[in-house]
Amino acid sequence: MLQEVKRILSVTENIKHRAMLTTVYALGLRSVELRVLKITHLDEDRNGVFIQNAKGKRYRVLPFSESLKNVLRGYYKRNRPKTYLFEGRNGQYASESLRAVFKSALKRVVIKKRVTLHSRRHAHATHLSESGTDFGSIQELLGHNIIKTTMRYTHVSNKHLLNAKSPLDFLGDF
Repeated sequence: MLQEVKRILSVTENIKHRAMLTTVYALGLRSVELRVLKITHLDEDRNGVFIQNAKGKRYRVLPFSESLKNVLRGYYKRNRPKTYLFEGRNGQYASESLRAVFKSALKRVVIKKRVTLHSRRHAHATHLSESGTDFGSIQELLGHNIIKTTMRYTHVSNKHLLNAKSPLDFLGDF
């Protein structure tokens, strides 16, 4: 799945579109959270991205990685948005346009399975889990109230499970 994300981002040549798709994946955002993300919500000094009034009127702080900062700096220098990080013709970027950008990228990489923009949020959670981030932290980052919701988001690969040790191996000889 990691290679799939990389391929989708690499075929997206428009700098604004690439920055949008990268931000969705990097922060695990819902599309509406991306659309209402303001420039003032990014704090480079404290390495935080502030998500306000998300689903359930929740507020959360997400880590602002150096990789994402680099992508957004390049985008910002070229596009100079005024209020929202990604602006459309009338302020906020349109949901339909964002979905169209994603579908266009999918066509270019020829992914035939059912993949949605929201599945990038699932990929974000899965990749965090596979890299060793605990479920409690993932729950907090995604803004979930219930851990069961978070667990549905994390699709742990079989490879990861097959490498798990049996507790019997910890006992040694007996």
